[in-house]
Amino acid sequence: MRDGKEEGVYIISVAARLAEVHPQTLRLYERKGLLCPERTPKNRRRYSESDIERLRHIQVLTREEGLNLSGVRKVLRMEDEMSRLRNIVTELEAEMADARRRLAEEMRNHKKQRALKKMPPAGLVQFRGKRRRP
Repeated sequence: MRDGKEEGVYIISVAARLAEVHPQTLRLYERKGLLCPERTPKNRRRYSESDIERLRHIQVLTREEGLNLSGVRKVLRMEDEMSRLRNIVTELEAEMADARRRLAEEMRNHKKQRALKKMPPAGLVQFRGKRRRP
């Protein structure tokens, strides 16, 4: 099951009212590929909270920024791609931090091992650079 933000809960008339557009506009946006609402088993559209947010964003782009639907489609695709790339960067940053942490730990362990190798074995006494058993 999808989370509440993605679950289709609004019928087309309610979604249109929330976004302050005509229901036919929502159908047009869907045909143009700007929206993809969920469908019920009887093929009725159900709009989620994220669909409503996207509708409002489309309205800003068309009404306030003056973009046509082709421009809106390109902007939305670029924003989706930027979001996808940001997620990848975040994942890579986390992997790098983890790799740095592991490398630092390995270096500490390596230094400890080298220090232990330099220590004379128990029971050996050094005299003038030579080792003799007591």
